[in-house]
Amino acid sequence: MTAPTNTFLTTAAIGNREDLTDVIYRISPTQTPVLNLASKTKATNTLHEWQTQDLASAVSNNAAVEGDVAGAGSTVPSGTAVTATVRLTNRTQILTKTAIVSGTQQAMNSAGRKDEMGYQMSLRSLEIKRDMELTMLANQGAAAGDASTARKTGALLAFLKTNTNEGTGGGDPSYTSIPTAARTDATAGNLRSFSEALLKDVIQKVWTEGGKPSIVMAGPVNKQNLSKMAGIAGQRFNVNGAKPSTIIGAADIYVSDFGNVSIIPNRFQRERDVFVLDPEYASVAYLRPFQTVELAKTGDAEKRMLVVEWGLKVNNEKAHGAVYDLNSTIQA
Repeated sequence: MTAPTNTFLTTAAIGNREDLTDVIYRISPTQTPVLNLASKTKATNTLHEWQTQDLASAVSNNAAVEGDVAGAGSTVPSGTAVTATVRLTNRTQILTKTAIVSGTQQAMNSAGRKDEMGYQMSLRSLEIKRDMELTMLANQGAAAGDASTARKTGALLAFLKTNTNEGTGGGDPSYTSIPTAARTDATAGNLRSFSEALLKDVIQKVWTEGGKPSIVMAGPVNKQNLSKMAGIAGQRFNVNGAKPSTIIGAADIYVSDFGNVSIIPNRFQRERDVFVLDPEYASVAYLRPFQTVELAKTGDAEKRMLVVEWGLKVNNEKAHGAVYDLNSTIQA
C-alpha cells in the first residue's frame, strides 16, 4: 500500500524537532578501589618523607632479680637497646588534563549538559582519577625528574619487598629509603597459576609481620580464579551494606586463618599481580589537591587545565603483601 495522494509526510516536513534524549550514557569504568580505600594526607614538599619503627624482638628470658638495679648484671643502670626509626620517602607526581571549548560551543544549547566546559572538566576529573589508580598499581619506581623529565611517584610494586611470593626469576625491589627501581618480573615462561596456597602464604606473612590484612585485590581473571577456589566457594557470603561494598561495590569475603578479607576486583591492576592490603597503612599525599587553572585566552575559546600533584605513601610496607608472576588463564 501507499499513502493517499497529498498526504503530508515527515520525509517532506521542514521544522520537525529532533528527538535527542537529554542524557549522555557513559560506560567507561571509573571505579578506583585503591584511591578510594587509601586515606588522604598532606605533602609539603615534592619529596614526601615519613618514618617507620620496629619493636625489639620478643625474648623469653626477660626476668629481673628482685631489688636489682636497672640493667641487670651491671653496676651502672643502662637503658634497653633502642631500634632506630627508618626514614622513607617518595616523590610527588603532577597529573594534568586540559579542556578547550570554543565560544560558540559554550553558547550552544547542548543536550545532556547545560555547561559544555563544566561537563568537559568533569570528564577530565574522572580521567585523572583513573590515571592515578593505574599509576599506583604500575611497576614504577620513584624518579626525581629534571627540566626535561617529569617527576614520578614510586608505585606500590616498588615498595613491597617483605611479604611477597614470586615466580622463578622474579625479584623484589631493594631500597633503604626511596624505591627508585621497579621490581623484577618473571619472564612469560615462568608465570604461574594462582592458587589458594599462594594466597594463604602471603596472608600469613603479612600477619606474622604484624599486619592486619583486610583486602585482597585482583584483576578480573584472577578474581574469577579466586571464586573457584575450593576453600573460598563455601565461605563466601553477601556483604551488602558492609563498609567495603559501600566503597567499591560487590565484594566477597574470604575467611582466612588470620581474619576475614574482602575480595575486590580492580580493572586497572596488572593481571599478574594479586595484592593483600591493609588500607590503614596506605595514603595519598597531596601537595596540590585537584584544582582548576584558567589558561590564557588567545582567541575565541575558553581553556582550562585540571591539575593535581600527589604521591603514594606506603606507611609501612610490611602491612601489605603480594602474589606475583601469575598467568592470565581462567582455571577450569
